Amino acid sequence: MAMIYFDNAATTPVDERVVLAMTPYHSDIYGNPSSLHAAGREARRALALSRESIAKWLGATPAELVFTSGGTEANHLALFGSYLAARETVEVPHYVVSQVEHHAVLDTMSLLTALGAKVTFVSPDPAGRIAPEDVVAAIRPNTVAVSVMAVNNELGTVQPIEAIALRVKEVNPRIAVHTDAVQALACERLDMSHSLVDLAAFSAHKIHGPKGIGLLYVRAGTRLTVGHVGARQERGRRPGTENVAGIVGFAKAVELLEAEWESRQAQVCAVREAFLSRVQSLPGVTLLSPHDGAPTIVNLSLAGTESETTLMRMDLAGMAASAGSACTAGTAEPSHVLLACGLADDVVRGAIRFSFSHQNTVEEAETVGVWMERLLTGHAPATLSRQ
Repeated sequence: MAMIYFDNAATTPVDERVVLAMTPYHSDIYGNPSSLHAAGREARRALALSRESIAKWLGATPAELVFTSGGTEANHLALFGSYLAARETVEVPHYVVSQVEHHAVLDTMSLLTALGAKVTFVSPDPAGRIAPEDVVAAIRPNTVAVSVMAVNNELGTVQPIEAIALRVKEVNPRIAVHTDAVQALACERLDMSHSLVDLAAFSAHKIHGPKGIGLLYVRAGTRLTVGHVGARQERGRRPGTENVAGIVGFAKAVELLEAEWESRQAQVCAVREAFLSRVQSLPGVTLLSPHDGAPTIVNLSLAGTESETTLMRMDLAGMAASAGSACTAGTAEPSHVLLACGLADDVVRGAIRFSFSHQNTVEEAETVGVWMERLLTGHAPATLSRQ
């Protein structure tokens, strides 16, 4: 029996059409895109076409896209690069960052703090939302960047990133606005040409593309200094031979996302609605995600349970979910996102994140809902029974 996979915020299954598009670049088209011979030119052409395709969907220019190894590197490049650029004119660069960021951002802030930067963390409301006025209140004369993720990876909270960017630019147009848009790509129609965001991170494996490939959008004119050297790829902003197969796969995943946008959104919304209709009124269930959050993520807390134990039981029954970010899975630490929202310890300990894609079905949502009902009443079966 196939697993019911509700952990798409961690990673999505690679679409078979993406695999097919990538295959030639693992075998026949093997040239280094920096080489001048025919094999290199063929790889370089694939790289250029892929960049153009992704840029078109994002409302960016090809020159504004920097390919990276994933969202984590993209976030690090944005924030560390802005720090190095700022040090040329600002003695102690200051950052304004939300408390509910992914560790890709928070750990970079820890590094920058060790290097002498200052950081002000902005607290969210109970739904994980960051208020623009709180961001503005934290700005100082030496603030060089603001970082607020577009869609929270644990709660699905959609941040008012454009309102935040507008307020920040009204205070000081030179402050760079960065957003971790990794989770947003699958569910938010982004248009960087009409955005005030300067830096945005994306990753292919959240939209049924391959792992190991992401990108950083860098608005033209944004100051960014490279933190590592060795070659001149990506216009000197990210040294190293490009992952041509991964980039082609990323572009194919974006192409499919564009072609199937409306049907994908309708399917994900239907799955989320079916799931919530089954579980949110169950005794002992507390919905932690906001009702107006992204349709791809639902976070629930189950009273009297421990998330790790629940997840193990789910796994044995053929279901996959998570207790939060995949990058912190396996640690004993409670979710920093949920704690920042002011939730009680017992609520945090019982929290489970369910995350959906268009490949999920309403039947799967109802099946998991029935299993959860039996879990909470002490009658959860060891194996899954389809409805």
